[in-house]
Amino acid sequence: METKITILCENETSKRAARFCRSEWGFSAFVETKDVKILFDTGHTDLYKHNANALGIDLNESDFIILSHHHWDHTSGMLFHEFAEKKKLILHPHILDKVAEEKVHIFNRDFEILATETSLEFAPGIFYLGQIPRKMSFERGEHKGDSMLDDSAIAIKTEKGLIILTGCSHAGICNICEHAKEVTGQELYAVVGGFHLNKKNEALVRKTIEYFKEQNVEHLSPMHCVDFPTLVRFYDEFNTTKYATGDVIKL
Repeated sequence: METKITILCENETSKRAARFCRSEWGFSAFVETKDVKILFDTGHTDLYKHNANALGIDLNESDFIILSHHHWDHTSGMLFHEFAEKKKLILHPHILDKVAEEKVHIFNRDFEILATETSLEFAPGIFYLGQIPRKMSFERGEHKGDSMLDDSAIAIKTEKGLIILTGCSHAGICNICEHAKEVTGQELYAVVGGFHLNKKNEALVRKTIEYFKEQNVEHLSPMHCVDFPTLVRFYDEFNTTKYATGDVIKL
């Protein structure tokens, strides 16, 4: 069975969803596999809920909620959740120290929290990657002086290889990919989400492109925190598609 990723929130709205979805700076995605349904990040308002409704997605069917890191544009949508029952919330424990008390209260009151620094296979062949080792010399793995040890991603094993879904990749997109390969024992098939790359750091962009060429990844889908010149670079090198709110990625 294919893995289906629906973008509930991204900085832009896709053409296919322009009539009924809206966008904001942030990221949220709904992942469906044969075994589970996952809400990955929630943007920063209730917009992800409106878009889910417009796209015919019932968020109450989510088996897990996963937060990629603590930043407001990925976690603040949690303040507006309407889950009818306690869902399992997977996150790095540092997130609980970094977000506002209001969020921590809601997390503790409304969710079954699974806080872990180590990788977790929370469904068959589906992993929360936990704390990402910084192994690539060209990736700093930090953001504005914050070591961002809470920044993580999910990895899904498939017959074609590994699907990785990221929020912002503050830990370094290549660090994330290398850790995912080690945790799962699979090679890369698709990498989707925020890569946190921009033209200001040309060396990092170049090294990242070289890395993905070496890995021979079949599907690369950078979005959210990747600036326009870098998106163009990825398009020129890999013929990538820039996905946005309302788009559905089937892998």
